[in-house]
Amino acid sequence: MTASILDGKLVALNIKTTIKHHVDHALQQGYRAPGLAVVLIGDDPASALYVNAKRKACLEVGFQSFAYNLPAETTELELLSLIDTLNQTNDIDGILVQLPLPSHVNTNKIIEHINPNKDVDGFHPLNFGRLAQGNPMLRPCTPYGIIQLLDAYELTIPGQHAVIVGASNIVGRPMALEFLLAKATVTVCHSLTKPLEHYVKAADILVSATGVRNLIDPKWLNSKQIIIDIGMHRINNRVCGDVDFHSANEKVAWITPVPGGVGPMTIATLLQNTLSAWQMNRTTV
Repeated sequence: MTASILDGKLVALNIKTTIKHHVDHALQQGYRAPGLAVVLIGDDPASALYVNAKRKACLEVGFQSFAYNLPAETTELELLSLIDTLNQTNDIDGILVQLPLPSHVNTNKIIEHINPNKDVDGFHPLNFGRLAQGNPMLRPCTPYGIIQLLDAYELTIPGQHAVIVGASNIVGRPMALEFLLAKATVTVCHSLTKPLEHYVKAADILVSATGVRNLIDPKWLNSKQIIIDIGMHRINNRVCGDVDFHSANEKVAWITPVPGGVGPMTIATLLQNTLSAWQMNRTTV
């Protein structure tokens, strides 16, 4: 058998088309376009690639994109001062500080300094807490993008056993909360989980968010599973995920490709969050 492909590019395109329709309609009514500020510190190639993709997506849907490219030696105080300015700028509805930050900057302090109503990454403790309470506002982009991808293909989530390998604050933990909100049964595995094989075999939906190549042995997979691969690795000028795609593709029911699976959904969800923040901002300024 060969797995069916969860095409994130196609679903993301549909989301962006809907967003552009909303923006075009608002502009015709005399409203300003939504504004997204993207802050990049340093010259990490991967981060620069992600940021450029986000800025390009903004232009595609008619958003204003505000670029802040700062040197690697930017101090924590300087970054906090910039965020203060962005928090107070009415034309900016969303603020995204590209992670990871340099080691001399406290990431949690930066995230907490962003106005929660402009936190389009969904990482602020208020937004994270609302998701935990089952009352989400701005939701972490990758986890919610995955839920939307599954929904677009009308794949059942309620009652399914969702196993997440990886427990980071960016993906693993909020992914667990999203699956709980969708009425799945959730298991989160981490570096001390033993034996990992047992939990992978038991999964109806398996999310690999480890950043470790081939941690999931294809022998553990079965023909009823849905595989969501969040990993991104560049090997010999080729981009691939955590899971060996060719081996898994022959064993499971559904799988996300890398690239073209989760990545486009993350960006599309970022645009959705910015649109939502813009709608909130319109009612308060």
